[in-house]
Amino acid sequence: MKRRAFLAGITLPLGFRAASADQREQAGTLVWPKFADGTPGMPALNGHTDAMPDVIGRIGAPISLAIFTEGNHFPALLSADILGRFRSTARENLKYANVDFGNIVIVTLPQPMIVSMIEHHGASFGNMTLTVDRPSGLYPDIVMGGAEPLRALRRLGVLEEKAFVFAKSRGMSLLVRRGNPLGIGKLSDLVEREARVILASQSEPGARGQYLRALEGLIGRAGGERIVAREVVDFTGRLGIQHRDVPFAVASGLADVGIIVHHLARFYAATYPSMLQLVEIEEAERYSSTIAVARVGDPLRAEPSSAFMEFFMAQARDIYPRYGFAKMPDGEYGVAMNL
Repeated sequence: MKRRAFLAGITLPLGFRAASADQREQAGTLVWPKFADGTPGMPALNGHTDAMPDVIGRIGAPISLAIFTEGNHFPALLSADILGRFRSTARENLKYANVDFGNIVIVTLPQPMIVSMIEHHGASFGNMTLTVDRPSGLYPDIVMGGAEPLRALRRLGVLEEKAFVFAKSRGMSLLVRRGNPLGIGKLSDLVEREARVILASQSEPGARGQYLRALEGLIGRAGGERIVAREVVDFTGRLGIQHRDVPFAVASGLADVGIIVHHLARFYAATYPSMLQLVEIEEAERYSSTIAVARVGDPLRAEPSSAFMEFFMAQARDIYPRYGFAKMPDGEYGVAMNL
């Protein structure tokens, strides 16, 4: 299955480089956006699969800052507006003049995987095991996620006692193939047209539960059950990572409709305009969710983590709505959450 290749140099509205038109239009091909530049002359094994999905940065080199986060807000976090601007701002700040920000490592996996890899000190990627612990250096300084995963890490003694809310989703939208061949315009169409759907798998219970509650609330229990009855549960190569599996299944024709948070559906439609299309769902924002950020207790890289938290909380409220998130009113943004 073709999931990744080097990207050509066109610029999308969201600030990412995408594949060439020819690459994007190859049947069944989903070329994953490239977020980190390699070293000139270094072998780059970008082929038919993502051998290292959702790990951005240089492993084996000294790490300047490590952020472990749930993956659904990666288009905003990894953008020039956040990560790019942070690098330049930190270099210009005399307070951090002697701090190295050259190798920021970000892990953007589903929340249960983030918790598990920290708890069990690693993750397996095919034949390779990536060690995650303090002695290796690959250990988070900052963790982002929902309340329950962050509380699980607090119980493990990983996080400080407070997290701070920084983003709110607009609920779910639908992702369909370009041209919308089934004419999907509302949730009831998924029932009437007997559409095959894909959404977060059982391995992502938080996200999956959110979608199931939204379906029931928006179309009723019977309608929601009829939609999920035609769920594409598995296919060869499924990762259990909704932000990888959903666009791949729709683009490949394995599913007719993807159910996923609005900001990701928007991002994929903009990134792969010849393959995918966004369908917004009326009143879906009633079933929104929030993301919070917390520091690790006694972080390995205290100054860089302080610098990032200071910058991020000053910027995220204005930047995240540009990437499809809801605008957060006074009294919601930056609220401290006891873990």
